[in-house]
Amino acid sequence: MGLSAEARSRVRGRRTTDQGLDVVLQLPRTGPLQPGERLSCEQGQLVVDVVAAPEDLLAVEASTPLALLQAAYHLGNRHLPMEIQPQRLLIPADGVLRQLLEDRGLRVFSLHQAFYPEAGAYSTTTHHPGTEGPSRP
Repeated sequence: MGLSAEARSRVRGRRTTDQGLDVVLQLPRTGPLQPGERLSCEQGQLVVDVVAAPEDLLAVEASTPLALLQAAYHLGNRHLPMEIQPQRLLIPADGVLRQLLEDRGLRVFSLHQAFYPEAGAYSTTTHHPGTEGPSRP
């Protein structure tokens, strides 16, 4: 089931599988769904694999580590979901933010790929692309 980062963070509600089947999730609140997790119904008749769907993103790069840290600080003040990578930041596509970042001298370009934002300060779980998450009942 291909889900955006936002949809993976909501563990209750209706979703549609890639095959067009409507499912209703009512999972324990243990954190966002992770790509690689397998969901099954109580009867065990249906198993659904969680997949990170591609999203429109902005990649932010800087000429110095300090400039990238400053960008992360300013974006963090806006409470944006953000994927932090060693040499760049990924955020949801937004024209206003793109202009703000370019005005600060940062390199910004568009991407369409899976998004793995940081879970937040109070989360005890993290996920990095390419790692498989645990199965859920």
